[in-house]
Amino acid sequence: MIHQLISLLVSFLQIGLFSIGGGYATIPLIQEQVVDLHGWLSYQEFTDIITISQMTPGPLAVNTSTFVGIRIAGIAGAVIATFGCVISGFLISVCLFRFFQKHRQAQGAMDVLKGLRAASVGLIASAAGTILSIAFEAEPGSGQSFNLIAAGIFAFSLFILRKWKCNPILLMALAGVAGFVLY
Repeated sequence: MIHQLISLLVSFLQIGLFSIGGGYATIPLIQEQVVDLHGWLSYQEFTDIITISQMTPGPLAVNTSTFVGIRIAGIAGAVIATFGCVISGFLISVCLFRFFQKHRQAQGAMDVLKGLRAASVGLIASAAGTILSIAFEAEPGSGQSFNLIAAGIFAFSLFILRKWKCNPILLMALAGVAGFVLY
């Protein structure tokens, strides 16, 4: 149990420490730790957690760390994983705030921020690609390499969202109902 708690703490400290850009930019980091490195979740479970994390209040990384922690080591695991995810970001934010308050007129500091913004866009694109590839993957044994139903729900949802700017939560609920009915 102690080994699991230490593994959770170290993994989510790394996620919190290197999750520049937050939100979707953290998805590849979380996937590497919880799916690829430790095998705590399957790709499908990971995709489900990301989906649920978007529907629940709070940051994606915090929601995911709490879920993974509770799954691996119960309540203590949830507390340790969430603490690990949050503490490094909190400390970095305090240090960066002080740094940028002191050097707010320096062009070099502004250039660093521009570089971080560009890296965040790349991480978000990577996360989107990962989620789409998992979502559109056909069920094993179906004889298909592409899930047409999932792609259809995605395309229709995207069309509705762009055309009529409807409420995303309502759209997610309707897509969930469509998935339930069609699958």
